[in-house]
Formats: sequence, structure tokens, C-alpha cells
Amino acid sequence: MSSESSPGNVSSVARHPPFILFWFGRVMSTLSFQMLSVAVGWQVYELTGSAFDLGLVGLAQFVPMVLLTFVVGQVADRYDRRAIASVCMVVESLAAGALALGTYHGWLTRDAILALVALGGAARAFESPTMAALVQGVVPRPLIPQAAAWSTSATQTAHILGPALGGLLYGLGSMTAYVVACAFFFVGGVLVAFIRAERAAATREPVTLKSVFSGIAFIRSRPVILGTLSLDLFAVLLGGATALLPIYARDILHTGPWGLGLLRTAPALGALAMSIFLAHYPIKRNVGRMLFSSLVVFGLATIVFGLSSHLALSMAALFVLGASDVVSVVIRFTLVQLQTPAEMLGRVSAVNSLFVGTSNQLGEFESGVTAALFGVVPAVLIGGAGTIAVALLWMVLFPQLRRLKSLEG
Repeated sequence: MSSESSPGNVSSVARHPPFILFWFGRVMSTLSFQMLSVAVGWQVYELTGSAFDLGLVGLAQFVPMVLLTFVVGQVADRYDRRAIASVCMVVESLAAGALALGTYHGWLTRDAILALVALGGAARAFESPTMAALVQGVVPRPLIPQAAAWSTSATQTAHILGPALGGLLYGLGSMTAYVVACAFFFVGGVLVAFIRAERAAATREPVTLKSVFSGIAFIRSRPVILGTLSLDLFAVLLGGATALLPIYARDILHTGPWGLGLLRTAPALGALAMSIFLAHYPIKRNVGRMLFSSLVVFGLATIVFGLSSHLALSMAALFVLGASDVVSVVIRFTLVQLQTPAEMLGRVSAVNSLFVGTSNQLGEFESGVTAALFGVVPAVLIGGAGTIAVALLWMVLFPQLRRLKSLEG
């Protein structure tokens, strides 16, 4: 690990103005997305009262990501990544504005909400991997591990503020939450547009089946990266219970939109605390052991949350869940950045985003379906136990990952 990543130099990324714009742009975009998640989830549940429909919201975000993954990678490696990310945030701003207009004029049905969520999901399918690929252009290579931790802290800062702000604004009216999210997305797009980043050399190879699937081929050639991505996919797919938080807030913990905001904030608060800790004290050894241990803790925290009927205990379990989850996030992000050539980082980041999107959005759909079939609490308990089982299985399937000593290795 570079000496620039040491605790004494933790502020070094702050010396790079492009990274500051990147950080705040990411905060604004993710903040808006989290606000919309609270507002849309609560509004859909008010309209239909269906756990299955809550799962459909996650599916509407996930499907565009699957369909566009390979297009996104090609675009990110051939064109200006800064411009792509900025335009995507403006499109997401327009989608949030349409939700506000639909609420104001009274035509916003469940299907209309799902359509607008899908539009935002398509824009986010381009934005997420493009922003990830942009990191190499805004900080020197030795600072990438540190930038990974602070980039994660940007996301988690938004995860903390977004749900609470979304719940508060929804209490004033759903249209208010949508209007503020619309404005924040636009501000994020403007900030990213002003980034002066070092441009990666655009790929000149013709678009062929080989180039389209080169991101997957690269990941398959790196067992450690493949193991990390697939572990995150299956573990969080099974352990993701965030889609059920509106039900927990209203029917189990007997609280309102403000309580839902607190529940969504708790895991982000734990993740932020851990990401700041990792920025000061980067992971240097026993990476594999730390990764698998964190996933087991994640599963146990999910089980505790599923059994809890008290708001304070539920928030504590979610805090631990978020802190343990961010360890794998930082490890995955850093491995991809350090081991991928700049000219194909867009394609690899697109596949990485597909894995992340699968574990989150499809995980929400899985939770909704499982809850509809077995009940809310059993669905969460099954997910927590499944996460632990996957972590143990992957220790056997990917011995290289289990034995991984350092991020550089």
C-alpha cells in the first residue's frame, strides 16, 4: 500500500479539485436517489398495500441495468465519461420532475411510477459505471485505494441524509420530496460537468462480440475479482431486506415515514463510519479473511433485524449490517480499479455495476416475493441465513480469495 494512503496523509485526495467535484456530484446524485427510494416506496405501498408491488419497484430499476450493461461499457470506454455522467443525472432529474407533476395533477398510478422508475434506472445504468470509471482520471494511481474509501463515504453520506430527508419531505407531501430530488439531481449533473479529468484513451477497436464481452472475459481471467463480485452478488441478493422496510416501519415497528427514514439511514450510518475508518486505516493484510468475516457478520445482523420488534434494536442491527457490508464494497472497488487497464475500465465497471445492481435491485424483488409467499419476518431470516451459507460456500469455491493477503496481490 502506498505511503500516501497512510493515516497521516488521509487528506491528500482533498488536494485534487476534480475529486472534490466528483465527490460532491456523487453525493447529490445518490442523495436524490435515496430520497426517491423512500418517497416511491411509501407511495406505492399507500396506493396498493402490496409487498409484491414494492418488489416490482426494485425490478423496474434492475431490468434496464441488465439490458444496457454491455452498451454502457462500450459507451464509457469510447466517449467522455464526465459528459455521460452529467447527462445521466439530468435525465434522472427529469424523471423526478415527472413524478412531481404526476402527483400534482393526480395521474400518478402504480404503473406510471414503475415506468418513471425504469427511466431513471436506465439513466443510472449509464451513470454508475461511468462515475466509477472516472475515478482513475481524478486522482493519481497511488491514491486510488484512499479514493475508493472516500468515494464509498460519499455514497454512504447520501444514504444517511437521503432517507431521513426523503421521509421528512414526504411528510410534507410526496410532491415536495420529488421536487427537491429533481433539483438535487440537476445540481449533481452541473458539478460533474465542471470536472476537469484526465481523459482515458478512447478505445479504437471495432465493436465486435469479443469487445462487447471483453469485460466479462477480463473478470473471468481474474479469480479473485470474480470471487469478490459473485460473493457480493449472491450474499446481498439473499440478505437484502431494504425493500421490506416500509412494512417493518408501519406494521411491525408501528412508526411512520420518519421511522422509515431512520431505518434506511441506520445501515448507511454504519457504512459511513466504516468507510471513514478504512480511509484512515486502509486494508493492508488478511484481505480474504476480513472479507468473509464481514459477510458472516452481515448475515447475523440481518437475522437480528428480522427478529426485532423494537426500533432501537432494529436500527442497531442495521448499523452493524451497513458497517460489515462496506468492507466488501471497498475491497471490490479497489481491486477493480487497481487491476483493470484504464482503456477498458468502463466495460469492467459496467459488469461490476450489473453485479451490484443484481444484489440490490433484484435482491429487493426477491425479498418482496419471499415475503409474499412466507411472510415478512421469515423472508428476512431466510435471507440472513442464506448470506452466511454463501460466505461459507465461497470459501471453498474460491480458495485464492480466501487466502488473499493484500489488495495489491
